[in-house]
Amino acid sequence: MNPPAGVDARRGQRLVQIGLVVNALLTVLKLVAGLLGNAYALVADAIESGTDMIGSLVVLSGLRIASRHPDERYPFGYGRAEPLAAATVAALMLGAAIGISIEAISEIRTPHHAPAAWTLAVLAGVIVVKEVMAKRVMSASAESGSMVVKADAWHHRADAITSGAAFVGISIALIGGPGWEAADDWAALVAAGVICVNGGMLLRTAFADLMDRAPEPTLLASVRDAALATAGVRAIEKLKVRRSGTALYVDIHVQADPTLSLHDAHILSGCVKTAIRQRVPAAVGVLIHMEPFEPTGIL
Repeated sequence: MNPPAGVDARRGQRLVQIGLVVNALLTVLKLVAGLLGNAYALVADAIESGTDMIGSLVVLSGLRIASRHPDERYPFGYGRAEPLAAATVAALMLGAAIGISIEAISEIRTPHHAPAAWTLAVLAGVIVVKEVMAKRVMSASAESGSMVVKADAWHHRADAITSGAAFVGISIALIGGPGWEAADDWAALVAAGVICVNGGMLLRTAFADLMDRAPEPTLLASVRDAALATAGVRAIEKLKVRRSGTALYVDIHVQADPTLSLHDAHILSGCVKTAIRQRVPAAVGVLIHMEPFEPTGIL
């Protein structure tokens, strides 16, 4: 059996590695600029980028583990490493949001100088870089169906959003003049809220996969249609599909002519399995239960 991760997974790993280097450079740049430019929103952005670095390492580890072949100890493969990694990334995002919020509130209550105007140029560059990274990684996620790669894409997008909030906050502080110095701190607080919402949504999705939530109805319909389109299949009694990383495991009860021999029923089950795998390539495991056709109690 091929592992659930293939060429698309390797592309995802390469993009995560590139993102790790980019995040390291941006973290240093934003932290230095924020401290020298008196812009806490930029410092908060640097903290978020720092969690991105840790998150990227978790994502990379999750992808490498999930791409291993099934073995005797893990006959269903290592795909669950993906939602586990995604849940870890989500927890990091929530932790960063809490830390930024606490510090932003402290800064709001403490009088300080307005941010330097040149920090806006730094933020503009960061927004462009992070949005480009988000789109590339999101594309890789769509091709591979990897949740943890999608988590990394959202990390990049969250960074672009926090940088955008910082840009707005610093701009308000500069335009408003005296009395508006805390605008960038309020922007950091808003950015923390965005990070918190994204982290919560990602955590919920990761937990759903860990709990074997059924995939989307369109995917179930594709599996069912592929089975029903196979010559000799009369009906589908039961259908269960669970996700493990990028792989799908199908458990389906197929009803056929009761007079079929065991040999012919075995051949038909093989045809159904092939049809499902052709229609849904991610279905690396398909378990067929052959049953006599009954006109009632079917899907």
